[in-house]
Amino acid sequence: MFNPSTITIERSAYASNLSFIKAHLNGARMCSVVKGNAYGHGLKAFVPMAMEAGVDYFGVYSADEAHALLRSVEDRPDVFVMGMVDDDALDWAVEQGVECCIQDLARLERALVAASRTGRPARMHIEIETGMHRTGFTSKEIPQVISLLREHASEVELVGLFTHFAGAESSVNDDRVGAQIARYASARGRFERSGLIPRYAHQACSAAAMNFPGTIGNMARIGIMQYGFWPNPETWLRYSLLHDTPVDPLRRTISWKSAVMALTDVPVGGMIGYGTSCEALRDMCVAVVPVGYAHGFDRGLSNTGRVLIRGQIARVTGIVNMNAISVDVTDIEGVEKGDEVVLIGHQEEQSISVASFSELSEQLNYGMLTRLPSDIPRLVIDRT
Repeated sequence: MFNPSTITIERSAYASNLSFIKAHLNGARMCSVVKGNAYGHGLKAFVPMAMEAGVDYFGVYSADEAHALLRSVEDRPDVFVMGMVDDDALDWAVEQGVECCIQDLARLERALVAASRTGRPARMHIEIETGMHRTGFTSKEIPQVISLLREHASEVELVGLFTHFAGAESSVNDDRVGAQIARYASARGRFERSGLIPRYAHQACSAAAMNFPGTIGNMARIGIMQYGFWPNPETWLRYSLLHDTPVDPLRRTISWKSAVMALTDVPVGGMIGYGTSCEALRDMCVAVVPVGYAHGFDRGLSNTGRVLIRGQIARVTGIVNMNAISVDVTDIEGVEKGDEVVLIGHQEEQSISVASFSELSEQLNYGMLTRLPSDIPRLVIDRT
């Protein structure tokens, strides 16, 4: 093979996750969040698959992601740029009918200029700052925003009025999130009393949709859950206790596989790999796998990571290199060059999860997934 590893996305797993999510949205529209290269799953592979499953609305972080998304599909979905879209990118978005987050007065004024120049309405989501203290209009700025939107009503399509919660996945933040909900409701009231009715009044991300279902409204921005992961263990525990079920309804859509590149016999006392972090305490057989930290296999997994070979767990031995790892296959019979190596996913009765990477390397699921390089081939399959 040309590439040292391949990522696969399971179509049936995604369909199952989508069914579960929609059952909890009570008819609200789902905006599928695909920022960070579709959370590492691969924008160009994931979005067409999601559209085949009936998804027609996608959220990205920046204009370059919106541009890449539109190039990856034939039928045009609705696209919402939730973050960075300034200067020429904002002009492009208005021309293309791409929805944009409007978070400050400079961006609002630039969008109005672009709308006037192109003769096309600027499709806006106005962001309200409710306590995240990152981006969005403060309470003091709202009157000026309302005034500009009313003055330029023919140049604006108010698609959304939204906010972002600062930690809806954890109960320690419940008071803070509750205060944000109240501030958002107040801001929404001010807009609506001024005659500005957004098509979507949206607050909920994956965590809020599960932990604060009252925030769902008529649209929710769903990211991590559609890929088969809970926002954090606490959100899964809350759901499990509330519904009295130990069975996780979400299915991981992603698998990551490579192959044994070489086999090496190491005598007792030999040092494996760079430095002296791993000494063979017996005669060993080590398999070399052509995946390293340059491919997203974190260096923190040195001497702790696990892979699957011939249906058995093999431990990473020595330092994770830029482009390779060594794994102990001493007790796995019959390993040969070319054997499949599962980095994430299932093999026979065993599995390696993204969460296991996170636990061993102190990364979040989000961090592990989004660090998978975009040049690893992504393939959509029916089943793993």
